[in-house]
Amino acid sequence: MTYTQTSDPTIREHVQSWQRLHVDQQLALFWFIYTEIGKSITPAAPGASTASPAIAEGLFNQVKELTHEQQLQVQRDLINKADTLISREYGSLGDTTKLLFWYQLGQGMESTTIVPVPADYRLSSEAEALFNKIKALPFEQQITLFRDYVAPMGAEAKAGAEI
Repeated sequence: MTYTQTSDPTIREHVQSWQRLHVDQQLALFWFIYTEIGKSITPAAPGASTASPAIAEGLFNQVKELTHEQQLQVQRDLINKADTLISREYGSLGDTTKLLFWYQLGQGMESTTIVPVPADYRLSSEAEALFNKIKALPFEQQITLFRDYVAPMGAEAKAGAEI
């Protein structure tokens, strides 16, 4: 699937601001967004019915089986587009399935089956400012922003039988 970022300048600016943050700040921002507004994202997301829940769940289960340290590395690898098996598997998913996968990671963090953000973690001032801008967006723009943020993550799948 070819990724096409929205032409909405506000969304593009927010995605670029998010991507400029340090990888751990990006992950923390995603967590704070999930806790604030994420519980309604996937069920209500436009196109949610086109997601492949079984595929997202299969990838989530691979991550869930890892140690917390390895889980954190997987998430960093996805953002950094590292050439790993999980990152390539993720890269082959459709955009809505990628969004569902991150939603499942958020649920896993909430239940601590996925490495949680430390309770005393503080966002940087840049991440906090972006978080407040995201909260102010209409719901439809939030969904577009999240999809545009998660879509380009992961590595390209390899040709042939190898993922």
